[in-house]
Amino acid sequence: MASHRRPKQPSRTRVTVLTTAAAAAVALSSQAANAAPSEKPSKDEVKAKVDKLYQEAEQATEKYNGAKEKQEKLQKEISTIQDNVARGQEELNELRDGLGSMASSQYRSGGIDPSLQLFLSADPDNYLDKASTLDQLSGQQVETLKKVQEKQRDLAQQRAEASEKLKDLSATRTELGKKKKEVQGKLSSAQKLLNSLTAQEKAALQADEQRATRSSERQVLTGTGTPASGRAAAAFAAAQSKLGTPYVYGATGPSSFDCSGLTSWAYAQAGVGIPRTSEAQTGAGTRISSMSQLQVGDLVFFFNDLHHVGLYAGNGQVLHAPRTGTVVRYESMSTIGGPFMFGVRV
Repeated sequence: MASHRRPKQPSRTRVTVLTTAAAAAVALSSQAANAAPSEKPSKDEVKAKVDKLYQEAEQATEKYNGAKEKQEKLQKEISTIQDNVARGQEELNELRDGLGSMASSQYRSGGIDPSLQLFLSADPDNYLDKASTLDQLSGQQVETLKKVQEKQRDLAQQRAEASEKLKDLSATRTELGKKKKEVQGKLSSAQKLLNSLTAQEKAALQADEQRATRSSERQVLTGTGTPASGRAAAAFAAAQSKLGTPYVYGATGPSSFDCSGLTSWAYAQAGVGIPRTSEAQTGAGTRISSMSQLQVGDLVFFFNDLHHVGLYAGNGQVLHAPRTGTVVRYESMSTIGGPFMFGVRV
């Protein structure tokens, strides 16, 4: 007959450990459940973080624009120098050919002049430093040798200048790549935050922006601002024709703009050339410190580092290309996100 044994009961220590572990697990689950709702940021919190990222992206964009402008300038300067060097080398070759002809003529008439022979076989700089040998050359030969020496020095200087500019160009291209990567990183982070919002929250944010834009449009239409000049009026009208055009960092129009791209394009349509970047545009005219003295078409600058610029639209409004995800639009100067610093009358 099989024996029946009672199952072994767990020890008191094991029961205590299991009970404690279970209680801890329940507590953690409860905490996680309670914390979960607060981990997801609110719509307003997301908007604040996104606005900050967009501001940082625009700061990087203006630095990117500056590096790009510098790169284009260096490329033109290097191209000009290289063309000059090529022409100078041709002139030098012609001078040397002329000296060779002199040597051939002397050889046919009884031998090459020792001094000319010395020149043809050595550095003319060293040769011309020996003034005593000049007496042995004809006036034409002396003049040609001096031209050769001057041309060689010019070419050496131009080649050295080109070499330095090429180094500067390489460093500028590296900086350009870093700034582009920084801008893209900020925009990517902002997009991830926006993607975390529900469709209803996204719609609410968009509705808020549309209301603000409509309010600014009404303020502009009811305003009585007068243009600073005929050129300012033409620039402002050009910018108005681009209302609704998308913001794209680094863009200068006509199908997309960033902030300084819009202002430089608008003034170009009025026949006025102003610098490409917002910081450089601060020197494009007379500074206006008081907001009450601004006139329509004046450039207006925001933030301590002057990384944002627009066109004054009158009645406390600005016409500008705000940031990624928006279009060229009117906006109250009080809602830009950074302080108004000053205006510039071009």
